[in-house]
Amino acid sequence: MTITSYLTLLRHPPKYALASVLIAFGGCLFGLDTGCIGPITTMPQFVTSIGHLSSTLHGLVVSSILLPAATASFFAGHLADRLGRVQGIAIGSVIFGIGAALEAASVRLAMLFVGRVITGVGEGLFLSTLVVYICEIAPPAYRGPLASIPQLLVTIGICTGFFVCYGTVNISSSVSWRLPFALQAGLALGFAAACVLLLPESPRWLTSVGRRDEAVKTWDVLGVSGAEREKEQEQAVVVPDAESRSRRRDLFKVFRHKVWKRTALGVFLMGMQQLSGIDGVLYYAPLLFQQAGLSSSQASFLASGISALLIFLATIPAFLLSDRWGRRTSTIAGGLSLSACMILIGSLYASHSVYGSYGAGRWVVIVMIYLFAIFFSITWAVGIKVYASEIQPPETRAAATSLAYSSNWIVNWIVAFTTPIFLANSTFGVYFLFGSATLLTAIVCSLFMPETRGQTLESINEAFERSGSVRSSVVKIADRLRSVVQPQRRHGIVSDATLADVELDVLPARVG
Repeated sequence: MTITSYLTLLRHPPKYALASVLIAFGGCLFGLDTGCIGPITTMPQFVTSIGHLSSTLHGLVVSSILLPAATASFFAGHLADRLGRVQGIAIGSVIFGIGAALEAASVRLAMLFVGRVITGVGEGLFLSTLVVYICEIAPPAYRGPLASIPQLLVTIGICTGFFVCYGTVNISSSVSWRLPFALQAGLALGFAAACVLLLPESPRWLTSVGRRDEAVKTWDVLGVSGAEREKEQEQAVVVPDAESRSRRRDLFKVFRHKVWKRTALGVFLMGMQQLSGIDGVLYYAPLLFQQAGLSSSQASFLASGISALLIFLATIPAFLLSDRWGRRTSTIAGGLSLSACMILIGSLYASHSVYGSYGAGRWVVIVMIYLFAIFFSITWAVGIKVYASEIQPPETRAAATSLAYSSNWIVNWIVAFTTPIFLANSTFGVYFLFGSATLLTAIVCSLFMPETRGQTLESINEAFERSGSVRSSVVKIADRLRSVVQPQRRHGIVSDATLADVELDVLPARVG
């Protein structure tokens, strides 16, 4: 898409674009919780109301939303397949609002835990379905940018959450930490009402349950032309009979022969997205900046807010260029950039080059945290979630995307729970962990991740059906090695015996 295309879309937005923007507001709810919970748990007023939290309890409070979200996310696809995308999202939003209201009213730590568990269930139910809905209503040419809107609104929510807490920290009463939770509750209930009243159901879902006439009318309402509805063949394939209805109810349909590779890839990518450490940075930004030398609450909150603002600003070009820079390229380049930032921070702490009150080391750490957040927003934040959804065929898209989000939630919980414990015991270990994980992801993606930029959903299916095995990837690497070795042999740099060893290693793979 060109800038002119974006301007045209903004001047005369079709209904599918407006529906995508509205449904993407669910990302803002997720961002609000992510941006609020870290600052809230370090507020003096929170400590007065709830009590001091050890590093273990701190991790439990922050991460308690995530395991319920992971569990709920696993079933979100089946709820969306049964009731529809819009109804599934609305139900999740209502549950999220109830949990946030309970958090705002908490008088004991146990009550706060219960509220966060309920919030997590709601979050898990609606969040994974947002991108599914957008992918199903958007034409191929606009799918990447529109499916990136939820991430853009996540960053707006994170930024808003940090600055709301920065604004309320000076309130002397418990309202300082209750108000951000109450804001989340009100917005969640309003979002649920807007979904039910204003949004049409996904025409692809309507087709999949046999309501084809209603689906055609919905395409017309959304303003998607016949040429943009991709191949009619897809609609014919997903019309259900008794057998296909049974398969859709099967929890293991995402592991069938033709889709298990893309399911595994989506689960891996979504899990490693969190093992990059991004939510460790977002949840515990005040703690990280305090460790680097910004000791006061206001200073660390302000630094955290700036990081969230940078994330938001970096997401804008990523959103605009999401279909001009391929998913594969952004994932590999992002993994290398994120790894470099984390390993540099870990090396500074490991070499005792960071001092709390003086020296350049602490400022390098702060800058690297900011760069890490920017690199993540430009690359992994946008592309991976879209990729995990768009690589699936229609009949498994909701279920497989939910499973991928479950992986995301589970790893997110591990990161959120263990980060304060890591930091309490080692200033550098967690950074090396995150750096190694992102480097590993870049390597895996360079071997097994096909490009999907600008392709129709059907051509993506065909690409995965044509994709090679692990052995074929090894053969490609061996061929590249041989292309390097051959010129060196001609110039006498590599011996014939060495070349023979390479050829013997390649030969069995070719024969297989």
